[in-house]
Amino acid sequence: MKNSLKINSMKNYLKIVAVFLYSISIIVSCSKDDNEDGNMEAESYDTTFNITDAPIDNANVEAVFVTVSSVKVDGKSLEGFNKTTFNLAALVNGRTETLGNLKLEAGSYSNIELELDYVTDATGNSPGCYVEMADGQKDQLEASARTISINDTFEVFASNTNKIIIDFDLRKTIKEEENGLASNFEFVSTTELSAGIRAVNEETTGMISGTANDAGNTSDKIVVYAYEKGTFDTEVETQGQGESNVTFANAVTSSEVSGLNNSYSLNFLAEGEFELVFVSYNEDEDSFTFNALLEAESTTLLNLGAINVTSALQINANVTITGTKS
Repeated sequence: MKNSLKINSMKNYLKIVAVFLYSISIIVSCSKDDNEDGNMEAESYDTTFNITDAPIDNANVEAVFVTVSSVKVDGKSLEGFNKTTFNLAALVNGRTETLGNLKLEAGSYSNIELELDYVTDATGNSPGCYVEMADGQKDQLEASARTISINDTFEVFASNTNKIIIDFDLRKTIKEEENGLASNFEFVSTTELSAGIRAVNEETTGMISGTANDAGNTSDKIVVYAYEKGTFDTEVETQGQGESNVTFANAVTSSEVSGLNNSYSLNFLAEGEFELVFVSYNEDEDSFTFNALLEAESTTLLNLGAINVTSALQINANVTITGTKS
């Protein structure tokens, strides 16, 4: 009888333990599901936003000032950002200026909005956006909309070293119209303006730089354009595209060959294969006009039509200009 009671007691104890362990497993499972479903607050990472530029094709332009009054990412304003006026023409060849910071969860983002102030700059002086000519004259810049939406998708990684580069390509975003004897500069259309600005995480970019030896003196100016491999179409790119007739519109970025060493620098290129296009321009009074595509040969046997760019890699692409393409 006593043995029977002991056995029954043991069975009851084991049942209680089993129920307890099952309850614990249910709680753990629910907790795990909550985390997987995103019910728990995800970790955010410090993300810095910087602005840079590709050069404008005009010899008489001294500076291009743009006043940014607000920067938003997915509707959130950048922390520490105050209305700022930038000389974009000075932010070339990899130079950047910090806009501000945000704490963002790891993932993809595609909604950056820049609000411009065309009327007053950061100090309250007019105008807010303008081209400054070599003689000191200012030509106000305006567009049909104050807010520019950047179409590019960029990644934020689970790291506090995220630096998002906003490349405001002046060559694609400003047009020049002749008005009598004077030049009149304006922003391109809203659609073209958005397309002329790209965003990329610096961590996923590399750089191509080098020199271009033009012993035959083929050009008054040489510009190097970087295209994603296979996307360059001579007839399309040299004729000008869109409402504002932008030439070489599909180039990812560009750089003028300049300085004592005839050097160039193509910065913040996303990982992938690129082809380089060397273009000759002739100087016509205060501006440069397209002359011809150039034949270029790598001095190190690098294939200029298929350069593989990986993150944090600097590729040296020194070339010799051998003539113009017919």
